[in-house]
Amino acid sequence: MSAVAWIAVGSLVAWVWLLLGQGFFWRTGQRLPSRADPAHWPSVAVVVPARDEADMLPVSLPSLMAQDYPGHAEIFLVDDCSKDGTGDLARELSVRCAGLPVTVVSPGEPQPGWTGKLWAVRHGIALARTREPEYLLLTDADIAHEPDSLRELVAAAGSGGFDLVSQMARLRVESVWERLVVPAFVYFFSQLYPFRWVNRAGSRTAAAAGGCVLLRTDAAVRARVPESIRQAVIDDVSLARAVQHSGGRIWLGLAERVDSVRPYPRLADLWRMVSRSAYAQLRHSPLVLLGTVLGLAVIYLAPPVTLLAGLLGGDPPAAWAGGAAWAVMAGTYLPMLGYYRQSLWLAPLLPFTALLYLLMTVDSAVQHYRGRGAAWKGRTYTRPEAAPDQ
Repeated sequence: MSAVAWIAVGSLVAWVWLLLGQGFFWRTGQRLPSRADPAHWPSVAVVVPARDEADMLPVSLPSLMAQDYPGHAEIFLVDDCSKDGTGDLARELSVRCAGLPVTVVSPGEPQPGWTGKLWAVRHGIALARTREPEYLLLTDADIAHEPDSLRELVAAAGSGGFDLVSQMARLRVESVWERLVVPAFVYFFSQLYPFRWVNRAGSRTAAAAGGCVLLRTDAAVRARVPESIRQAVIDDVSLARAVQHSGGRIWLGLAERVDSVRPYPRLADLWRMVSRSAYAQLRHSPLVLLGTVLGLAVIYLAPPVTLLAGLLGGDPPAAWAGGAAWAVMAGTYLPMLGYYRQSLWLAPLLPFTALLYLLMTVDSAVQHYRGRGAAWKGRTYTRPEAAPDQ
């Protein structure tokens, strides 16, 4: 066989393995597990870090205040040095909208060694603990919750004996670029961290979705959260690892009634979202970056390229294997497109989307070595991400 045919066969073998051996990552059935209402509804403190979120709060904050929760719950919104009036708007909404009580605090600029929103989370958790809640709900300021969201999360955690329950909020898919890139973002995340592996007792795979995390307060204390992950750029995965390493049980799945309202109308917006932390995901390792680029090329780019080369060059084995690999790839993407209610005709375009992610990842590394590092809300962090401190 030709070299092109061997590449195509290698890609096909990789896709068969991904189809069957990577925790069935492509299936979207991991939703909140079976649950029953507890005899006693525990108290919950909702912590919302917010930096320049005035555009998002009119939708997200009232949705939290409107939670139909039978137990005691209150909201702590941490205005993280916003310049757009986030704190004042939050106070106004807390008066204007009926529902759960809201406390708004402003901690000031973060101390050295704290990244991203974790400085704000630290202050929110510290204030919340003065109320001695049994659970903490960590949710972003761009996340809107249906009225029964908190009730369902608490019931699932109690019924399953979980210390951490996290839902991957359904991201917005309205613009052309959102339709092309966003479902793939969740697809790639689940490929890296198969939800079934995360949710299996005794598993070594740990992950969470930072927009919606319900955490037992005593589990946070055992894991020394957030101090133990204060340098983490990818704070949600680091949080899950810290809880798991301290002996806690974690669960991660797709949300049905939790949605992100943040728009990403342009490719540049999505590019920044991915590239800000992509190289941190690779532990700032040039060798891991090289392996990732080669892996993406063989797994996602080779199928259409070898199919075309085989057809044009009269190489049937290359065309057959490349076409089969492309078909398997597209087939694994269909459930995610269905979850996002998108046209299934987007499935064959996954190689193009993967090429975009490859370029975003390389750009993330370039920005790192230019001294710009990972960025969050106008803050840049050049120090490599540290592993959770145990």
